[in-house]
Formats: sequence, structure tokens, C-alpha cells
Amino acid sequence: MFAKVKEIEERYNELEVDLGNPAVVRDQKAYQTYAKEHSTLTPIITAFRKYQSLKDEILSNQSLLNDPDPDIRQLAKEELDNLSSNLSKIEQNLKVLLIPKDPNDDKNILLEIRAGTGGDEAALFAADLFRMYSRYAETKGWKTEILSQHMTGIGGLKEIIILVEGNLVFSRLKYESGVHRVQRVPETETQGRIHTSAVTVAVLPEAEEIDVEIKQDDLRIDVYRSSGCGGQHVNTTDSAVRITHLPTGLVVTCQDEKSQHKNKAKAMKVLRSRLLDLETAQQKSKISEERRTMVGSGDRSERIRTYNFPQGRVSDHRIGLTLYKLESLLQGNLDLVIEPLITHFQTEALKRSDKS
Repeated sequence: MFAKVKEIEERYNELEVDLGNPAVVRDQKAYQTYAKEHSTLTPIITAFRKYQSLKDEILSNQSLLNDPDPDIRQLAKEELDNLSSNLSKIEQNLKVLLIPKDPNDDKNILLEIRAGTGGDEAALFAADLFRMYSRYAETKGWKTEILSQHMTGIGGLKEIIILVEGNLVFSRLKYESGVHRVQRVPETETQGRIHTSAVTVAVLPEAEEIDVEIKQDDLRIDVYRSSGCGGQHVNTTDSAVRITHLPTGLVVTCQDEKSQHKNKAKAMKVLRSRLLDLETAQQKSKISEERRTMVGSGDRSERIRTYNFPQGRVSDHRIGLTLYKLESLLQGNLDLVIEPLITHFQTEALKRSDKS
């Protein structure tokens, strides 16, 4: 491990020299590239240097264990116990920092929420999840933009696609992909029976043009009049856009904007991200089952969480986590489940790293 850290430290020192080079400073593209890499390595180097400092302190205190004064020996022993404990924690943190990073971790995301089984009740819960993720994004200082939505007449959502932009968005939300199950008494239920409904969530890393090559000949673009409420311009002009990617059969529609050009741009953003997700899924299918378990399946057909309203309970089935803080979670305190999920998958990665 420490040989690897030494290599990283050498690269870190090179980057510090490069960032002070006037020629690099003048080249903003190169400067931003180096600065980003420097920022990524900084937590590792900070932890490593703290580790080295503690090792030096331990060596210094060990010499005091042979002091003729018993009080000094006792103080040295207590200090050594404290230093050794801190050293162990930093060593563990270093191991976590050295786990290979998901290349998508620092990307923005497209968050897709769709009502599943359960009719109107599923659509209402989809709207609840949309509000939960929106409030969580606010607490993180992230920016959200609705790219597409299809509402029901009673305030539910058949489907909504949101662009979430900010720092390390994908790294925080990537484990949200899957089936979210809700158990509660619907407002329309007259006999007080609990119904079970489901909503699917997909978290896709935002794809840039350089990530996915799309040939114009592979696209069929149709324009048509928008449906539903939205004002005279939305309903009387051919502003809605449907893009079909012929090689894969993927279809994306967007009709929220009055401008056909804006709808097309949003639809292309969604298409790029879906194509990147498809390519990633195909790559993962070639990876061993052990590796897929290590990183988390991300399978959107997998039931990952249950929200039980009568008991105020939330259960994440992947890690056996149960919390009686349903209302707090729905208010946007999503770190209640995200932090344990990250810890779990980091621990799984460390186990496999120690075996290799």
C-alpha cells in the first residue's frame, strides 16, 4: 500500500510544480486538468503525511517508556495508546482512499423516476420521491433542472427526468437505482386497507458529447404538438420532439419547452446519458459476478428499499438497514441511508482488495 502512496506522492509533487509554471497557468485547459488531478490526490497525501507524523510521534514516545520516572512512563504509555488508535484509523482511511474510483463519481446525473405497479398511488409516491431528492439536492447546494415530466390529474407523476448538477453528485446518488416500494393507505381507500405500490428510480451519469459518439444518420427526429396543459404555444405549435436512435431502438421525447430547439437539446442530453448507461451495462455484463457484487449491482429491477408509512419505517434490503425515520427521510435527510450504503460498499471493496 505504501509503495503505491509513494508513487502518488511523487505525482502530487510534480503537479504542484506544474501548477506553479507560468506557461501552464496561461493555458487554462491544461491548468484545470492539472488542478483537478491535484484536488483528487490531495486527500490521499494529507492522510499519508498525517500518518507519517503520527509514526514519528510514536517513535518519540516509545523512548520515554524506559524513563526512570514512573509518572513519565505512565504518561508515555497513555499517549502511545492514543497515538496508536489514531494511526490505525488513518491507515484504514488511507485504504479507503486508495480504492479505485468509479470514473463517473464526479459526474452530474440524470435522475429518472417512474411510477410502476400501483396506478395513481404509485404516481403519487413518484411525486413524493421527486420532492425528497429535490430537497436533498438543496441541502447539498446542487442545481436541479426538469428535463421531462408526465403528470397525472391528481398531482402524481407517471415519469420525470431531472438533471442534477453539483459536486460529486453521482458518487452520492448512484446506489438509488432500483425499485422503491411503498406501503400505505391511499387517500382514495375508504376501508383503510394498506396498499403496496412501486416506483423505479434510475441514476444515469450525464454523458458529454466526447463520452458517446452519435451519428446523425442513426437518428430519426419527429416533431409534433405537445399534449396536456401548458398554454397556447405548447399546444398549438410543433414544439414537441421525439428522437429515435435507430441502432438501439431507444426513444426519447421532450415537450416541456415552448421552443422546439430547446426540447431537442434536452432530448439529446437524455439520449446521450441513456446510451452511456447502455454501454456501461454491457461492459458490466462481461465482469465477474464477484466484481458486480463488490461495486453494487445497480440493477433497476432490484427491489432496494421499502417505505412503510403505518410504522414510519424505511428498510434498505441490500444492507439490512431499518430506520424509523420515514418523515425525516422524505424531507430530504437522505444521508441517513446514503452514508451506510457508501460505508457498506467501501467495506466490501476493502475485503476484496485485501484478498488480491
